[in-house]
Amino acid sequence: MSIKKALIPIVLFISMLVAGCSTKDTITVGTQTFTETKILGYMYKYLIEQSNHNVEVKVKTDLSSSPFIVNALKEREIELGTLYTGEIFNNWFPIQQTKDKKKVLNQAQAGFAKYYQFKWYNPIGFENTYAFTVSKEMADKYNLKKISDLKSVAKDMRLGVDTSWMERDNDGYKPFVKTYGLTFKNVFPMEINLVYKAVTNKQMDIVLAYSSDARIKQYNLVTLEDNRNFFPPYETSTVALQEVLKKYPKIDDALTKLQGKINIDTIRTLNAKVDIDMQDPEQVAKQYLQQQGLLK
Repeated sequence: MSIKKALIPIVLFISMLVAGCSTKDTITVGTQTFTETKILGYMYKYLIEQSNHNVEVKVKTDLSSSPFIVNALKEREIELGTLYTGEIFNNWFPIQQTKDKKKVLNQAQAGFAKYYQFKWYNPIGFENTYAFTVSKEMADKYNLKKISDLKSVAKDMRLGVDTSWMERDNDGYKPFVKTYGLTFKNVFPMEINLVYKAVTNKQMDIVLAYSSDARIKQYNLVTLEDNRNFFPPYETSTVALQEVLKKYPKIDDALTKLQGKINIDTIRTLNAKVDIDMQDPEQVAKQYLQQQGLLK
């Protein structure tokens, strides 16, 4: 027998071993372009793979927007993602107009289950919504804690806002000033990423920012309470396909562990590690889970 022929059974045996090692089922997590969804996406990966060793999780990042995540889930291109309760206002199904957090959450859970067969988990613990933001110096000077506290000083303040916010019909500038009865000295539309430095450098007195942005922590800014509930709630939740959870019941238990686990200060800190300290979001996710005793 030639050496070549003798090697054939060995090669076949090795091939069978390799094939046997790669029989794990794959689940794909989708994330938007912004940092917190990437961190959460990797948290899902670690929790799922720890709960079920027969599953491999791939994280597909930078899927542009939350509506893109909904459509990717709908088309079964991904099995898992992060969404915000205010997504119900994007005409996915009939809803009752409300800004009550509990009612918005209930509609998100019931509606996406009925029309798309998604499981919408209870919130992770923080919102990513618009937040009026001032420097700590300004907050201390005028004792600003909630938006209504601006009543006596707004007329002397320069306001910097996201350009698109000026044109929004339901939660934009015109309905906002009507709800709170405020008039600002000047209003400057700008790119959202510029507002943080603008208020820090005193180019603006107050700006409209995103509540979970790391730069709020970086620049020691103060967000004012929306005490009249003008902005719709955008509580953060894990969302998964029901058929995947039915197939892998342990995944459901794993994802439930994140409910109520991350508050607004914590997510700002985690976002800062990636956006400011330039750490890898996967490592940030892993370290946090380990610190919380959720990952062995």
